[in-house]
Amino acid sequence: MPPVNPGQIATLQKNSEHIRNICILAHVDHGKTSLSDCLLATNGIISPKLAGRVRYLDSRPDEQLRGITMESSAISLYFKLMRRAAEGEEPVPQEFLINLIDSPGHIDFSSEVSTASRLCDGALVLVDAVEGVCSQTVTVLRQAWIEHIRPILVINKMDRLITELQLTPGEAYTHLSKLLEQVNAVMGGFFAGERMEDDLKWRERSEKRLAKHAADVASADISADAEFVDSGANFEEKDDEDIYFAPEKNNVIFSSAIDGWAFTVKQFAAIYEKKLGFKRSVLEKVLWGDFYLDPKTKRVLGQKHLRGRALKPMFVQLVLETIWAVYDSTVQKRDLERVEKIIKSLNLKILQRELKSRDTKSLLFTIFAQWLPLSTTVLVTVIEQLPSPPVAQKQRMPLILDSAPSTENISPDLRKAMIDFDKSSEAPVVAYVSKMIAVPESELKKNSRVQLSADEMRNAGRLKRQLEARKLAAEAAAEGATVSGHIQIIQQESPEPATEEQSEEGAKTPQTPKEEEAAEEEDKERLIGFARLYSGTVKVGQDLYILGPKYDPSKPTDHIQKIKVTELYYLMGRDLQFLDEVPAGNVFGIGGLEGKLFKNGTLCSLPQGGANLAGISMGGAPIVRVALEPKNPSELQKMVDGLKLLEQADPCAEYLVQSNGEHLLLAAGELHLERCLKDLRERFAKIDIQASAPIVPFRESIAWPTAEAVSTREKSDLPLGTVSASTPTKSFTLRISARPLPPAVTDYLVENSLAIKKLYTEHKERTSLENKKRYEVGEEKADGEDGSPAVGDKGEAPIKAALDENDAMLEAKHARILSLAEFKKGLQAVFDKESPPGEKEIWAGVVDRIAAFGPRRIGPNILIDATGTGLLRPLLSETPQSTRPTSPTNDAPTFDPTPHIHHTFQIVTSAGPLCAEPLQGTAFILESLQRTSTTTDETTTQLRASLLSLLTTTLRKSLEVFSPRLLTATYHLTLLLPPSALGKLYPTITKRRGKILSEELREGTPFFTVSALIPVVESFGFSDDVRKRTSGEVSVQIRWGGYKLLVDEDPFWVPRTEEEIEDWGEEGTRGESVVRRWVEDVRKRKGLFVQGRKLVDRAEGQRTLKR
Repeated sequence: MPPVNPGQIATLQKNSEHIRNICILAHVDHGKTSLSDCLLATNGIISPKLAGRVRYLDSRPDEQLRGITMESSAISLYFKLMRRAAEGEEPVPQEFLINLIDSPGHIDFSSEVSTASRLCDGALVLVDAVEGVCSQTVTVLRQAWIEHIRPILVINKMDRLITELQLTPGEAYTHLSKLLEQVNAVMGGFFAGERMEDDLKWRERSEKRLAKHAADVASADISADAEFVDSGANFEEKDDEDIYFAPEKNNVIFSSAIDGWAFTVKQFAAIYEKKLGFKRSVLEKVLWGDFYLDPKTKRVLGQKHLRGRALKPMFVQLVLETIWAVYDSTVQKRDLERVEKIIKSLNLKILQRELKSRDTKSLLFTIFAQWLPLSTTVLVTVIEQLPSPPVAQKQRMPLILDSAPSTENISPDLRKAMIDFDKSSEAPVVAYVSKMIAVPESELKKNSRVQLSADEMRNAGRLKRQLEARKLAAEAAAEGATVSGHIQIIQQESPEPATEEQSEEGAKTPQTPKEEEAAEEEDKERLIGFARLYSGTVKVGQDLYILGPKYDPSKPTDHIQKIKVTELYYLMGRDLQFLDEVPAGNVFGIGGLEGKLFKNGTLCSLPQGGANLAGISMGGAPIVRVALEPKNPSELQKMVDGLKLLEQADPCAEYLVQSNGEHLLLAAGELHLERCLKDLRERFAKIDIQASAPIVPFRESIAWPTAEAVSTREKSDLPLGTVSASTPTKSFTLRISARPLPPAVTDYLVENSLAIKKLYTEHKERTSLENKKRYEVGEEKADGEDGSPAVGDKGEAPIKAALDENDAMLEAKHARILSLAEFKKGLQAVFDKESPPGEKEIWAGVVDRIAAFGPRRIGPNILIDATGTGLLRPLLSETPQSTRPTSPTNDAPTFDPTPHIHHTFQIVTSAGPLCAEPLQGTAFILESLQRTSTTTDETTTQLRASLLSLLTTTLRKSLEVFSPRLLTATYHLTLLLPPSALGKLYPTITKRRGKILSEELREGTPFFTVSALIPVVESFGFSDDVRKRTSGEVSVQIRWGGYKLLVDEDPFWVPRTEEEIEDWGEEGTRGESVVRRWVEDVRKRKGLFVQGRKLVDRAEGQRTLKR
């Protein structure tokens, strides 16, 4: 198929019924880019024989070097298909435009998957036939489910079943059946979770209706004898038939992208329709599954009608055995006679030079290219199975708009235009910009070359020759020479007339420093928006409004700004082609957003009533951080500007400036960090930049001390962990205790961080409303009563909140947000079930006494009010309190200590005693707070200062009696390897302080699947190390594993018994304590005191060397 030119693209973009917007989703190394290469070959962009090896859409050098995709790329493909309008009619040619987006599969770049999925209406989900369902496969399936896009399953690398595993066709069929069951089990899990959520919402609505009916009866609005009819009494079950993959439904493709072939059951049904004499519709239903062909009667039998006969399933007999025979006669055993028989039976035309070629792969590729071409199979299935933009938007837009913020305030005209797919010029324009793409200025040439047809090129060449002949004739006539007959032009030494480009290159002279700066300025990076248009038609020069991710239609003046569209592009992988206008239903690039849109947002032509489509999860959050500084300090501003550009161009990268002036770059993982630093040095800042060692977050916790440690502590009448103290002036007396939370409670709080955040927001709004009512009656508001800190909430705490907010949400990313009643019930149930026997009384009914969570008000630490006076308002109270909490003071009712207690709790939990990392799994119980009335000369400021100092000291002292623990950020590893590599893998994981969770043999394969946890701080270079040690036999899959206690030891442990002293020395310094090393490294980085650290080494007095 010839390459498509921009004019054809512009024409095809207007026929929305013949457009398909699709993305390719899969785990890393499952063959996405190889598949896209085969599709590109249909448009003549690359050679068909190089498909799967060129990796055309991997345009970055580091992508080609590593062999993985790091950035999502888009390309528009042209496909011509003969289709019948109805049965019995002659087929007519129809032209289609396929907007294809290739996305990464590595966990570090999962945010690129999120940006690609909303732009599309369908997805090709690839699964390796050998490796099966992997961690990222589940992630991309979940993303497709969330975005309501229709998936097609592609079981790729089928050739590995033949060449590597050497399975028979029957064994391969069993293996493929189990693989299909695994994928459908994942989809069934998504459906079950959504069904439970819908059932819960239905129950809540029913309870509200019943409560309203009871209230109406109580207020005598209706008669108590009146019959109550609940319109929503019956729960409507959803049909789950369409969510599963089944070959008979034509939504499963079997393929080998590297060998260039693919097929569907429908395709083989068409092949065997005439041979077997069955209808195609019947064959489509029985070619997959436990159906057998009776060789005598030529009838299809079910399994129960076999009567003991050993027949092969039809899929094995008619499909797999033929494919296996081609491989066996070409690649595995060279048998030309058998090859010729197969070619004749399949009615193929193979040239003799291909048959005699020594390259067996070339012959295999030629046979499959004629018999089962991959590109035709995939594109035909995409056109038939995936919806066009008008159909897809009618299904998807109501669900997306209903989940948008303030959906009731969205303009009805805009909603109707998006759902009904109104692409007229009068319709409101709505587009979603998923990310910003950085493109060098030199690649955005407006004078792009126009592609000519063969006739146009021949005419242009003939005219050029005529002009040259006339020019030479005129020159000869001027010199007095007679020109007659045919003029023969011989060009030996004289060069051809220089073209404009050649003359420009020849005119170049060495550049001065100023000219080099000007050239560098011209080749700076430009940011182009990567967008999808849902309604209307966008044109160059049109005015639009940018709606930021925080835009709310109920507040139309916030987070909105006006821009002018400067350029429009359609994307062709590495190239951008200019357009004048883009109708709805297309994926395109848009200019004019630089400096005005950050990462993602919505474009709308209406100043009010717009829909915010940008409030979606962007996948993985950054957890690896490095501090940056320029090698030349004078180039600091260049580095800052480059970091800002990088932050906009990368969906997952973040740039922060700490309070001490340190510039931090946050990335999703080691590979993502490496790519960000490379882009920063070579593209965005273009200067030498020094990066610190990766900064990995930790969490601190406490554990009950041993009996020996308790015996050595100072004798006290107070229970363990309880501290009682007073201010120097005896103004306040405080008693508080600390204790570790049960591990299951900590996990529950981490998983429901989003629910805690929602509860705190509602609590704050409720408190603000009460304060407003109090103002109306003239009551004075106490300092910080709305829950905000009354004093000094600046400095390190906001910085740590910005740094660690994503960490807190990583494990809560896919959790459902619970209601207040559900959260309270679940939390108390975990307390009752998981509490140790001796602590049942302490945690009984504790949920009603929780006053705060921390740090950042969403962390897994709790503050409990056990004073019995209601000093601290319960955070999880379902009934708002209209009165202020009683003050513990008798003579100074105007001073309220509540905000100071909350503020100090947040500070202490945000910086633990080990290395000032956030606490986790700790409960602080406020037992009493009393203020004496003897001292009356203290001002409010003095009272605040003394109380804050007392609270901070007491809270930190209550932790000292416990044994501290350091929780490490971990990666969860899933490793696929042969048995011979197991012995080399375990020492590699153990050396890096990892922990093996499970080891099992994957059914149907000779490979083992090993699950393990490894600290992030020890994970750098792990993938390369394990591949070197196992000679590349291990496939490593890494995902976030949470904060775990992998090394259970006290960093300040001191040996006490004779055996311990003999083994570890008197101070425990003999042998390495890995936790102590981690703690000291963090303390050094933060500038904290480190025991035994030499500040000056080999100090010498000043001496004069002049003598």
